[in-house]
Amino acid sequence: MKLDGAVAIVSGGASGLGAATVRRLVAGGARAVIADRDEARGSELARELGPGVVFAKTDVSKADEVQAALDAASALGPVRVSVSCAGVGWAKRTLDKEGAPHDLEMFRTVIEINLVGTFNMLRLAAATMARGDADESGERGVIVNTASVAAFDGQIGQIAYASSKAGVAGMTLPAARDLAPVGIRVLTIAPGIFETPMLGLLPDEARQGLLKNVVFPKRLGTPADYASLVAHIVDNSYLNGETIRIDAALRMPPK
Repeated sequence: MKLDGAVAIVSGGASGLGAATVRRLVAGGARAVIADRDEARGSELARELGPGVVFAKTDVSKADEVQAALDAASALGPVRVSVSCAGVGWAKRTLDKEGAPHDLEMFRTVIEINLVGTFNMLRLAAATMARGDADESGERGVIVNTASVAAFDGQIGQIAYASSKAGVAGMTLPAARDLAPVGIRVLTIAPGIFETPMLGLLPDEARQGLLKNVVFPKRLGTPADYASLVAHIVDNSYLNGETIRIDAALRMPPK
């Protein structure tokens, strides 16, 4: 898939992995819609990147808001790339030290945003892409979702987050198979420990504890590392139906 001249939509595009992805795709010649709930950051990034980038205030769990963002993307040209980076985290054990069970509404909220929201973006982006013309190879678009190594190595206290991200990884292959007839590829990226706003909420001691399990290179991942993989996925038309770990050989311990 050629990035130059394409239109991309990035959920969670106002900060972290999403913002880096918007920058990378625009640098490659794409126009973009930043779909995010953070109006201040999203609008600022759109102004910085110029007239080929617009902000659309979007809650990914709401169908009408996602569709409005996709309509804004379609106004810029053929929508070829959709990247889902919107997500939340929550640390809570199934039973706490006093024996109280995990809050059910919080579990539902994490699933609603991380899994249902990702599927909502996927299904509506696919419908938009399917109405477009195929390129010379028969391809109409690329959808990239974001899971986490927690989908496979979920730690103590990550049951809601790990469940949501395992769901994202699990729908990758069936989505790719569903959308093959219309020429849309679907892939998922599973980041390890990355420098993101979510990680920034942890105390430094906890951050250093996570870093010791990274194999090589011995550093945290950067949003630019993630964005570079997105750009490669777009470019490499033989990649499809796979969840790709980007984690410097990290395997998360129980805690």
